[in-house]
Amino acid sequence: MKVTPAIVTIGIIAAFAVHGRIAQPANYNDFADHSALLGIPHAGDVLSNIGFALVAIWGWLTLWPHRNSDQLRAGWPGYRLFLIGLFLTVFGSAFFHLAPGNGRLTWDMLPIALAGAGLLVGVRGDTQRGSNTNIEAIGLALFAAAGVVWWVYTDRHGAGDLRPYLLLQVLPLVLIPLWQSIHRAPRTERIAFAAAMGLYVLAKLAEVLDHQIANTLGFVSGHTLKHLIATAATAAIVWGVTRRLSKAERSL
Repeated sequence: MKVTPAIVTIGIIAAFAVHGRIAQPANYNDFADHSALLGIPHAGDVLSNIGFALVAIWGWLTLWPHRNSDQLRAGWPGYRLFLIGLFLTVFGSAFFHLAPGNGRLTWDMLPIALAGAGLLVGVRGDTQRGSNTNIEAIGLALFAAAGVVWWVYTDRHGAGDLRPYLLLQVLPLVLIPLWQSIHRAPRTERIAFAAAMGLYVLAKLAEVLDHQIANTLGFVSGHTLKHLIATAATAAIVWGVTRRLSKAERSL
């Protein structure tokens, strides 16, 4: 069972390689939100990012005091990167949605990629305490940045390829449940992360149905809803980790 995550990772990478280039949809930047508030264009898509900052600040204030504890020391480098990426998402995504276009999309993609990389390292450190997560966090952060640079390079040459970027969104959905199951993570934390993964999938669905949701509901677009649901997913992750730390403190 312990080699299963490695086998699955190799399988996913091989599947991405065989699949070939994954391009950004041609109409990706055609968002349904055309609201305006206080002079802010696309206000729904822009302002709905604020929740990420609130979750990031909450997570930092809650986890920072425990960074050297036995319960968090191994996972902290990853969660630190996750929270930094989450906080930067507020600015990157808001900047992009003010005037959507591939020229600004880089600043939306990079912090999201960093958050995904951090989440992988954080959970790996939690479930496998002997891991050198400082090195892993640096390595995956560089991979995240390289994946975005690769997309920029290929997009400018008319053949944009999202595979490295998407890899950091797919791997957490598969590896985190595996690691937590194999290494018997606390039940509450497993439920919290399962809820987060489910919410993330729901957020991606809302993103795909951006215009349909806007036409049906009228007051909110699918992409705005995606931001709100994704915020709830990140909150579930932070809650799961802090819940485990609180239980550990009470037992001590």
